[in-house]
Amino acid sequence: MPVTLTPLAGGNGIALVSARPGPDLAAAGWSEVEYAASGTSPVPFTTRVVVRRPESAPFSGTLVVEWLNVSSGSDAAPDWTYLADELVRQGHAWAGVSAQFNGVEGGAALVAVEGAAAQGLKGLDPERYGALAHPGDAFAHDVFTHAARAVAALVGAGQVLAIGESQSAYLLTTYVNEVHQQESFFDGFLIHSRGDVAAPAGEAGCGIDLVAARASGVPTPIRDDLDVPVVVLETEGDLLGRMNYVAARQPDGPLLRVWEVAGAAHADLFQIGDFEAFLGCADPVNRGQQVYVVRAALRHLVAWAGGGPAAPSAKPLEIRDGAFVRDEVGNVRGGVRTPVVDAAVEVLAGDAPGASVICGLFGRTLALPAEVLRGRWRSHEDYATAYAAAADAAIAAGFVLPEDRDAVLGEMRSL
Repeated sequence: MPVTLTPLAGGNGIALVSARPGPDLAAAGWSEVEYAASGTSPVPFTTRVVVRRPESAPFSGTLVVEWLNVSSGSDAAPDWTYLADELVRQGHAWAGVSAQFNGVEGGAALVAVEGAAAQGLKGLDPERYGALAHPGDAFAHDVFTHAARAVAALVGAGQVLAIGESQSAYLLTTYVNEVHQQESFFDGFLIHSRGDVAAPAGEAGCGIDLVAARASGVPTPIRDDLDVPVVVLETEGDLLGRMNYVAARQPDGPLLRVWEVAGAAHADLFQIGDFEAFLGCADPVNRGQQVYVVRAALRHLVAWAGGGPAAPSAKPLEIRDGAFVRDEVGNVRGGVRTPVVDAAVEVLAGDAPGASVICGLFGRTLALPAEVLRGRWRSHEDYATAYAAAADAAIAAGFVLPEDRDAVLGEMRSL
């Protein structure tokens, strides 16, 4: 049964958690419309989809569908935050799908922020979302597929890619391993910051228990008989500790690339923006540059899924005896390199030992002692030259986009 898309209106407007403002869509010639998506999968459902797409601006023909993240207890779009500038400048349409039960009906937050409400859409704004009805996460993958098909038809997409970060990446891992071969709909996948296991199948009438799944599950790599390209992007903070991706670590394959980003945390300052203080973390959160690597990953995936060259391979982060191998200032060796780790003036850690769950996921940025800085850099000009060279090396390697060079250089620190 085809999914019906009905524009949503009233209430308090579109509810989609974001701590950082995105680009001015209207000025870019884009529209933003929220729909109720109704269908059968195989039981009836009505979820919501937010669609952002070029209207007066040129459309590339590519639709990027994000599995909205419900770890906070409310729908969020972390990959839209990282990718918005790339999506707009390339003219790719984007859709955020409320694929999971907790995003619609409400449920416990997996990662709570003190003072933040954990409500599903229906509880948050009954006037706007009261007619939504999610049958439970046993049907989440079907809901995601059917909603994506409907949006692809709406926008006239010739290529459709699926993306998702954190909890959504766990569910996309299950999608790639168990669902895609039956549906054969998506042309590629960007799985961002998954952990060691795949998400469970889920049950009717409730959301998945990811904590229990991780406790009882077994490490689950991506299947090795892929028929579309998959890029798995992991931060330093995802490899060990809570996420423990290292247990499911795997080499690249003909249609698989695994990127591990040095000096990056599961979430970071770019994601939280001016709301950093609300986290209550003892140290400044991670100020790494994963945003530019995520944008490059999408650029490569679009080309690869369209029959172009494969995404470049990256060295893994260096781990020995269950711990990262670090350089003389304390930054991890190996992995995808960015200027803030190759021309370092601080330690960029993917974790925060002993901190709350949320602060652990946001990592840390630790200043280097003045005497260490003086020993590393003879002058600001010496540092600036090394930083620019590191930026150009990351661009040449394919892990930072040329269009982001000025933004990367703008993040050069002051000595």
